[in-house]
Amino acid sequence: MKEVLVATTALDEYLLKNDLEFTNDGQFVRWGKDNKKHPRNWSTTRKVFDIGLIFMLDLIVFLLGQVVGAIVFPPCSESFGRKKLYIISSAASALFCLIIGVVHSLSAVIICRIAGGFFSAIPYTVGSGSNEDMFDIRDRIWTIFFWTIASNIGLIFGPITSIAIIENLSWRWVFYIYTIILCVLSTLFLLIRESRPSLLLENEVTRIRQETGHDSLQALNHDHTPDFRTFAKVSLFRPLQLFFGELLIFTIAMMIAFSFALIYIFTEALQPIYESMGFTPSHASLPFLAIGVGVVFSTLTRILDFRILDSRHAASQPVKPEDKLIGLAIGAPIFAVGLWWFAWTIPPRVEDVSWMVPTISLALVGYALNEFDTVLYGYLSDSYLSYAASGTAAVQLLRAVLSGSFPLFTRQMFDGLGANVAASVLAALATVFCIVPVLFLLYGERIRSQSRFAKYSLEVQAEMGEKD
Repeated sequence: MKEVLVATTALDEYLLKNDLEFTNDGQFVRWGKDNKKHPRNWSTTRKVFDIGLIFMLDLIVFLLGQVVGAIVFPPCSESFGRKKLYIISSAASALFCLIIGVVHSLSAVIICRIAGGFFSAIPYTVGSGSNEDMFDIRDRIWTIFFWTIASNIGLIFGPITSIAIIENLSWRWVFYIYTIILCVLSTLFLLIRESRPSLLLENEVTRIRQETGHDSLQALNHDHTPDFRTFAKVSLFRPLQLFFGELLIFTIAMMIAFSFALIYIFTEALQPIYESMGFTPSHASLPFLAIGVGVVFSTLTRILDFRILDSRHAASQPVKPEDKLIGLAIGAPIFAVGLWWFAWTIPPRVEDVSWMVPTISLALVGYALNEFDTVLYGYLSDSYLSYAASGTAAVQLLRAVLSGSFPLFTRQMFDGLGANVAASVLAALATVFCIVPVLFLLYGERIRSQSRFAKYSLEVQAEMGEKD
């Protein structure tokens, strides 16, 4: 008995030396609060490099085909890790871009676009999980902000740069240039670290088992899947479970999907509207820059977020996900106002109005779009923690469907109804969304407390020894 006690004490000391500890019941090994190998405790340089590459990949890749990819990849990353998926995404996207640029077959182009879109689902869906892995609730204010900026700026500048490349070179060079950029990213992704804490902990415990001979040591791994059937049943269908079973995620998905798809609607609609105001075809895409200007103004709201969180800390009050919803409360009415403003300051119903007037409204829309992305993804990440990637996949599922389908009927909608009425339909939908911040602020905490996944995520964080 004495020998067992001595061995147990020695093992405790060995774990402590490696910044690990037993769970309270003594059954599993979990992270120590200050373990330098936990992604939250990595150096700032390491975290900025890794998350920066993920943001760059999200800025570059395609949208098509992401419906399936959004379901498959996030749970894969939660069970088997993130790094390999980023390498696969960037390398596969580069390959399909190159094929599209080289081939002279429409069917081959369509297949490659769909396949490329499938792999492009990785950065946006899995990226939310990496972000939650490395950054706490306070730092995620900025990291999610920069993440959404990368995504939105990519959408905004995509039409502008593509038109410039096509006019000066050819449409094939659009894909050649993307191929070069993605090849560089693929090489850089070899330098990032795996960030899934449960997988890293499993590796640490395996190492200690080998060093100490204590084969009974088990890592606290909530992502463990004993066989493929269990993985397929539980993990692959988790995004669908979250989408249809979680009110918060369903609402977030509807709001983000509509606002994101609006960029694709504008890709089709803005050019003929501004051409009717005298712009040349190449210059008619420049009003997208106004949306980018609005995105930048979101910086002011992030400063406000920090002040709110700092006041909570100063008062020794716990920080709740609802404390970071101020941007949504501001952005929702601005979104509606911006779209109504745009709808009734453009031809054909409104003539002799300077092009600057509707363009200013696009800046309001850009601000609101970025607020929706930043705040809602942040709220999802703070609420669902270890299941943030699967929650984001549920959002991405609807986002990809709407973004892929809306442009198919945008021209018909604007031609049939007229630009003013068509834009008013969008403004009316935006007005309905004004109820969402009220819903989340008043009932968000109660809804989260009744959510199996949100409640379980908090328990997992506590058991794993992770910090907020």
